[in-house]
Amino acid sequence: MPTFPQGAQDIVDAPGAQTAARKLEQAPELAVDVEADAMHAFRARLCFLQVGTDEDVYLFDTLQPGVEPSLLAPVMEDPGRTKFFHAASGDLPYLAEAGVRVRGLFDTHRAATLLGWPKVGLADLARERLGVELPKEHQQSDFSLRPLPPGMRDYIANDVRYLVELGRQVREECRKADILEEVLLDCQRMCDEAAARPDVGADFKPRLPKGGMTPTQLTLANAIAHALHRKRLEWAEAENVPMGRMLSNMAISDIAVKPPSNSKELAKAAGVRGAFVRSHGDEVLALVRELLEKSRRGELKAETGEQKGPRDANRRKREDALKAWRAEKAASRKVTPSVVMPNAIFDTLVSRPPANLDELRTVPYIGDKRVQLYGEELLTLLAQHPSQS
Repeated sequence: MPTFPQGAQDIVDAPGAQTAARKLEQAPELAVDVEADAMHAFRARLCFLQVGTDEDVYLFDTLQPGVEPSLLAPVMEDPGRTKFFHAASGDLPYLAEAGVRVRGLFDTHRAATLLGWPKVGLADLARERLGVELPKEHQQSDFSLRPLPPGMRDYIANDVRYLVELGRQVREECRKADILEEVLLDCQRMCDEAAARPDVGADFKPRLPKGGMTPTQLTLANAIAHALHRKRLEWAEAENVPMGRMLSNMAISDIAVKPPSNSKELAKAAGVRGAFVRSHGDEVLALVRELLEKSRRGELKAETGEQKGPRDANRRKREDALKAWRAEKAASRKVTPSVVMPNAIFDTLVSRPPANLDELRTVPYIGDKRVQLYGEELLTLLAQHPSQS
């Protein structure tokens, strides 16, 4: 029966952080997690960086002066040291923003997903693999609170306390299932793609009905949605709350599709709270009136979207053939389809089908194993539906 580190060390100043970083340089395998205040602030901050080994758990309080994540950069960036994360895609951008790039990642969530396990949450894996119960009640707590309540401190410590052993077991299951190379390639992709978080709201795209609206109505709805999004960013930043808490995407879409003419109509929009109507209702109604008037005068321009190149008549055929092939290979290997070919590789092959094995080897994250197993078959299949763009 494995043993796990007891307690946790609070790292709250520069000397403590430097001492902990030096000790972690001796560990061949680490468990890593981060906590932020994303559910409670306009611009989320990295509040804790938790690191566990077989012997210790360290809670780096990154809100304290001198407790810099960059102190751990040499360890994090060493590909010879395994870093066990669970669902790293949400954590890596915070580290990248702090100047820390991770190499040697093994993501237990991604691995369990590729293994085809029905439950892939950390609490589920800890219960089933280790017989450990992990509480979930602090998943949406405010980790910027200081001092951190004892229950929340235990929660963040437990996120890494069992993860090294759990990671070893999941990795061994991947080896037994003969999918370890595929998992590691996907983990490498996650690390390479991790970048500092974009500006708040930069990726906003309104969800509007695809049918039932005239071009003029759709242009107006788009204009209202984008104008409301800009305003909610201003309001949310002023009150230091998440933009979605100020006004949800659902509310923006409903207001855009059914522009209200008074406060009562605004209050009936999906997801609009009474407190919001009282605080910002007049401004919303004025914005809607202004855009309605511009629409009547024909002053709103429809979004042109991205310029598209020549149409590839065989693209859908390649997509369908590749999808069927992937399903067949997954069934024969008794693995999930993403093991045979993740969506990123799938999309690349559909968009830019390689002409030979040398070109196939240049496809990012395809790996030697997939080329050896499937290379000739893939080339034959794709050649049946050549690109016609």
